[in-house]
Amino acid sequence: MRFAPLPAGLPASVPFVGPETLERQRGAPFAARLGANESAFGPSPLAARAMREAVGQVWKYGDAPSFDLTHALADHHRMSPANIMVGEGIDGLLGTLVRLMIAPGDAVVTSDGAYPTFNYHVAGFGGVLHKVPYRNDAEDPEALLDRAHATGARLIYLANPDNPMGSWHDGPVITAMLDRLPDDCLLVLDQAYAEFAPASAIPDIAADDPRVIRMRTFSKAYGLAGARIGYALGAPDLIAGFDRIRNHFGVNRLAQAGALAALADQGWLAHVVAEVATARDRIAAIGAANGLTALPSATNFVALDTHRGGAFARTLIAALAQHGVFARMPGVTPLDRCIRISCAPLHELDVFEDVLPRALSDLATR
Repeated sequence: MRFAPLPAGLPASVPFVGPETLERQRGAPFAARLGANESAFGPSPLAARAMREAVGQVWKYGDAPSFDLTHALADHHRMSPANIMVGEGIDGLLGTLVRLMIAPGDAVVTSDGAYPTFNYHVAGFGGVLHKVPYRNDAEDPEALLDRAHATGARLIYLANPDNPMGSWHDGPVITAMLDRLPDDCLLVLDQAYAEFAPASAIPDIAADDPRVIRMRTFSKAYGLAGARIGYALGAPDLIAGFDRIRNHFGVNRLAQAGALAALADQGWLAHVVAEVATARDRIAAIGAANGLTALPSATNFVALDTHRGGAFARTLIAALAQHGVFARMPGVTPLDRCIRISCAPLHELDVFEDVLPRALSDLATR
């Protein structure tokens, strides 16, 4: 079978190997699922009920414009529905955005070690990635801007708070970036973890600002990762552009019902945010008891510094898996000295507390 030239030249790679695949490979389920930054605290009970009640209507396609959800989000964010595009999670929205904005050969700037699915989309549509290193375990706005000016970039990708390190910049740092963007360059601000962040990390950006598009999701704090639903906030002309190429029926009816109910249940969201804060402290304490140092985090995961290199961290991740704990780690030096542990209920963190010293002991005896 002959592929088209562009995909034919790409490696057969997967940005993330899922825990189910790893469980099949090891022949047993994980006792603690701490690697995918999902919310094991679950969705709002109101969202779960709404999705159950919608099952009988699943023979229908989802509402193409996600009208009810779009209007509810507009009320929530105090902006017009014209500023909002609902899509199949941030991953789906990033793919559509790159297709909308990037022609083969166009430059795109990101951080080396940042969210790899964005890079996957850029490569898939023929863009040219330019990467800058992290600075002090955080994405470096100055370096991103400098590289964008040097390359004539059309997109800059920045996650705030950041994945995989959990670091963040205060809002004024982000808004200052907008005034320094190259001409015809768009800032892609990934805010997947915004609900966990301090208020100071959320920039004050006008809904109609054409220089930035913000990505939000129901996968993290709202606990709907398996439903695949998120949304973009941007200027109306940019948002309207999505309709030219998006999969208009890509968001399913159950996800729409669940997201609408989840958004309305801000009490459950506050409960989850509090549980995550408690879990971050617990992960930090477990790490400290075993010689690992927690980096500050504004997300639902904690990066634990092993104080060793990437080879050691990779071996530790493998040892944790052998003992039934699914975890992940950053992919590039020097970030890869850390392992990344997702926040979870107490019983899963109990497993991690039991397994971590045994995994470290395994490494010490090799």
